[in-house]
Amino acid sequence: MKAVIDEKIPFLREALEAMGHDVVALSGVRIGAADVADADALFVRTRTYCNAKLLDGSKVRFIGTATIGYDHIDAVYCADNGIRWASAAGCNAGAVLQYVQAVVYAWARDNGCAVEGLSLGVVGVGEIGSRVVAWAEEAGMRVLRNDPPRQAAEGSGDFVSLAQVAAECDIITFHPTLERGGQFPSYHLADGAFLASLERCRLLINASRGPVVDNKALLTALENGAPYDVALDVWEGEPDIPLSLLNKVYIATPHIAGYSAEGKLNATRLVLEAFAVFSGYDGVLPLPALPVPEPAVVVAPAFADAVLRVYSPHEDSLALKQSPASFEDLRNNYRLRRETSAYELHFEV
Repeated sequence: MKAVIDEKIPFLREALEAMGHDVVALSGVRIGAADVADADALFVRTRTYCNAKLLDGSKVRFIGTATIGYDHIDAVYCADNGIRWASAAGCNAGAVLQYVQAVVYAWARDNGCAVEGLSLGVVGVGEIGSRVVAWAEEAGMRVLRNDPPRQAAEGSGDFVSLAQVAAECDIITFHPTLERGGQFPSYHLADGAFLASLERCRLLINASRGPVVDNKALLTALENGAPYDVALDVWEGEPDIPLSLLNKVYIATPHIAGYSAEGKLNATRLVLEAFAVFSGYDGVLPLPALPVPEPAVVVAPAFADAVLRVYSPHEDSLALKQSPASFEDLRNNYRLRRETSAYELHFEV
């Protein structure tokens, strides 16, 4: 089969070629209809919009997106045209957890406070949100969960309203999927009214999808003296981000919260597993094992210090703030970090 792939998906080209397929690797933003006309399979990230404009008249019958989000895939069009597609749901949960941990610990250190005893609101309690909940509870935080789809399916016992999160939480972190319609829309979930209602919030984090937070309303809130710091990894209209908002936020990163080596390998594995079923491949997937990081041991006074020694979000934030026009280059050429779990942690007595 012929596969057209985003050239920035790690490990994929070598694996597909080892499986016996012909591979054409291109920049994701430049993949066009002419490129996929005679392709059997397409492997993308969020910058390639898989819709009628791209796919009409093509031979494509399988799409794999090496991402958790899939709003760049027209699922209705695919269903109507016999195109099977698969995402990499949950692939980078460990990486996004690491990002949230690092942002929270960096913020706590910068503000001279401990996280123990703070109230954390987790909006969207899927694979990523659930990991954030587990870490925060272990860290001694009071955790409030908001997830209307899960609440409707499971009952209200473990969940609270978004209004309660706004009223009671010191830190709020967003992890829903992006839904623009339906029973539980998340588009502009954090709108002007929500942002104005934050009674005790000190840190707001969005590492889900840009439009979950209304960026114009957020800028207005910050310009009007909102008393909370903001960490944004995702932005409306990215890679073209407004300097006015960039300069107001505490941490600004170029959509790299999930960009760990472990997360990328997981994503490639998941889409290849789906493609193997589609194509009838029953062999072992030819994917590499990640090397042991060097150095492999991190010595620190406590877990928070170890997290920040492995990964500092301030470095990524500084790079973006110094060169906002390089958003896409910083993202595409990001040095994949290793997750904290890859290291042996030793705590000083």
